[in-house]
Amino acid sequence: MIFVDSSVWIDYFNGTQNPHTDKLDFFLKKDLVIIGDIILAEVLQRFHNDDDFARAKKALGNLRCFMICGKRLAIKSAENYRYLRKKGITPRKTIDMLIGTFCIENDLPLLHRDNDFDPLIKFLGLNSVI
Repeated sequence: MIFVDSSVWIDYFNGTQNPHTDKLDFFLKKDLVIIGDIILAEVLQRFHNDDDFARAKKALGNLRCFMICGKRLAIKSAENYRYLRKKGITPRKTIDMLIGTFCIENDLPLLHRDNDFDPLIKFLGLNSVI
């Protein structure tokens, strides 16, 4: 299974073809894609057209969806943030820290197109699909 970040879903729904959306297509055909509640919210809130929103909601609603944050993961995410800060890296987004930490803790590879995950890959062992 792979976990897909909103950065790839947004390209996918916008019809952008790149290596990330190609990988997403591949994994969707194999029924190996999972999503998180925060990502679901991030993706769906971007739709302006009601029909597009309804289609995306239906398509994403068919995926297995995980609750990303709870007390244990929030604390681990804060620990990871602090670890990166001590290395001189200040993560920009709390949500990306939560997503990355969720993937690390659950040994899930992340398909993303967001450089904010690079320190989590380099220093914390986040497994990136590309």
